[in-house]
Amino acid sequence: MELRHLQHFVAVAEERHFTRAAERLMVSQSGLSASVRALERELRAPLFVRTTRQVTLTEAGRALLGEAERILAQVRTAREAVAAVQGVLRGTLTLGTEQCIAGVYAAGLLAAFRRRHPDVEIRLRQSGSLDLAEEVSGGRLDLAFAYRTCADSDQLRSVPLATEPMTLLCHPEHPLAAAGAALAPGDLTAEVFVDFHPDWGPRRATDAAFAAAGVRRKVALEVNDVHSLLDLVDENLGVAAVPRHFRHKRETLRALPVTGVAETVYETVALLPPPEATSPAARALMTLLRAS
Repeated sequence: MELRHLQHFVAVAEERHFTRAAERLMVSQSGLSASVRALERELRAPLFVRTTRQVTLTEAGRALLGEAERILAQVRTAREAVAAVQGVLRGTLTLGTEQCIAGVYAAGLLAAFRRRHPDVEIRLRQSGSLDLAEEVSGGRLDLAFAYRTCADSDQLRSVPLATEPMTLLCHPEHPLAAAGAALAPGDLTAEVFVDFHPDWGPRRATDAAFAAAGVRRKVALEVNDVHSLLDLVDENLGVAAVPRHFRHKRETLRALPVTGVAETVYETVALLPPPEATSPAARALMTLLRAS
């Protein structure tokens, strides 16, 4: 099994199209097809179901994809490790982050990293914490800044960054604002909530905290960015339970503490692969983060 076979297989799996994958890899389509067929012969299993419009993975292809991505990530890490020993950090830093992570200012951190390591290409993608954890585990991201959504595993480890209590944001004219006191989950059963999609870290932590308190809440307005959440609360369309530092993003809203939930509801972490699979670029970024 050759590395180029795995590279070609992963490209087709991601593009779901042989022509697009060939253009991305800058190889001929016939050569790409021959490479995939050679891999299928070696594995004695079809990896794709081919149609005139697209290709989809077979069960064998799905089983291979995760392992192929990890192998290619480990090869890249090995190459970059050799370059680092020679005194030059090269290659790619692929970082994922959820919005508004406490404990790290990603833009400033990446700017400092670029000044120190100009030969490293920086790639950034933003997503929910659950998706980011899967991407790091699968070797598709070098590291990610996220909210903790799962325990450490053989493929994923976490470095704590910050913890925050729950804060309820509401419009100044909302009845809860007039009370001006700390709230318990039981005080919020009749409220309409604005919240993030379920793969976001804060949403998962909030759901878990209310479930632990035995309280069901109504999330009627789901959004995929912080400013939309704040806009909806600012129009008095609902209330939002969020990490405490969100209160500084919209000073016109009332912020009330929530009691009766875990003291540190929201924990932000850096997600990394196991130490032996962590790239030199990811190590360098974490060194900068600790220094700052």
